[in-house]
Amino acid sequence: MLPSGTKTWRQKYSFGGKEKQLTHGRYPELSLKEARVLRDKAKALLRDSVDPGAKAKEKRDIRQGRATQGETFRTAARRWHTLQSHGWKERHADQVWAALEADVLPELGERAISDLKAADIREIIEAVQDRGAIDQAHRSLMRISRIFQLAMVDGTVEANPAAALGAILKPVPKRKYPAILQLDVARSALKAFEEERHFPAVKLASRFLALTAARPGPLRYALPAEFEDLDGDDPRWVIPAAKMKLERAESEQESFAFTIPLSRQAVEVVKSAIAEANGRTYLFPSAQHGLRPISENALNVAYRRSAQFAGRHVPHGWRSTFSTIMNERAADLDRPGDRAVLDLMLGHKPAGVEAHYNRAAYMPRRRLLAQEWADLISEELLPPDRLREGPRH
Repeated sequence: MLPSGTKTWRQKYSFGGKEKQLTHGRYPELSLKEARVLRDKAKALLRDSVDPGAKAKEKRDIRQGRATQGETFRTAARRWHTLQSHGWKERHADQVWAALEADVLPELGERAISDLKAADIREIIEAVQDRGAIDQAHRSLMRISRIFQLAMVDGTVEANPAAALGAILKPVPKRKYPAILQLDVARSALKAFEEERHFPAVKLASRFLALTAARPGPLRYALPAEFEDLDGDDPRWVIPAAKMKLERAESEQESFAFTIPLSRQAVEVVKSAIAEANGRTYLFPSAQHGLRPISENALNVAYRRSAQFAGRHVPHGWRSTFSTIMNERAADLDRPGDRAVLDLMLGHKPAGVEAHYNRAAYMPRRRLLAQEWADLISEELLPPDRLREGPRH
């Protein structure tokens, strides 16, 4: 307790052969639980041969605007980001900087980059990991490391203190999309889902995903004008390259547009969706906002609330359903060549010297397989126009 009567949380420790004391905060503003967390962090710094008192003073100085002399980490980060942005899409560049602003720059931004040590960076990366954002921790460390690499080239620093910190990273868990992988189960679940109460655009979008195994992202922003030859022999959906998962250099090239051949059933869904959209911008418009597409979570929420799909199938899962069933069918019918064609239909980027999107390759076979899949999955389903029945807002 201070002479004034104020109670504080204090921690005694020894550093460099000297007895020291660290004040964590006032009681009761700082709870016992919070004080114990700060105590444990101080002990962790001591294990790394860092004086927790000096560290606390450094943070106070930064908050008060007294940054250490020299180029700040923020300046170095901005230089790296500006350089790299020339090869990124604008949206990706914004996302990278926002992530740095959220997780890295609040602690490191105003400090001299030449003063930063591995322990400073480790504290940030472990904080990101502790909240469960394992993938983001990997990305943050990679970006910090590359910022230091550029600073080394520029002569601002002599070493990269982030270089060895990969050892503290946890493995990134593989992202799995729950999916029904049996044809009869998938077919009956889709039929039952469409008999539940959902907005027409959601039902039509769901049916279209099931028929085409397309990615949900491009489907949300699908425009009626992207669908060609709907009344002819070559109906198709031509997705602009900018909507695909491509590097910026490729996404700006018209030749990298992705073409999905449409089955008869898919054409019927598109025509019903166009009629339902009634002149609005997107093929699957929002029920609440006519000038916007269905929201990013519209299908996900509908599937989570569905007795048929909850916990075992998500919209993205139709890609796994299609791939598993059609690859098994190719094996059963002794059609080994279909594997590469099916990969092309999913928009997967081939590996090796031909690692580019060959959008026109095997189109006749892709069209036959698209029709074969549509015949299998749409057995006993309602006509698409019936999907337009349901709540409107």
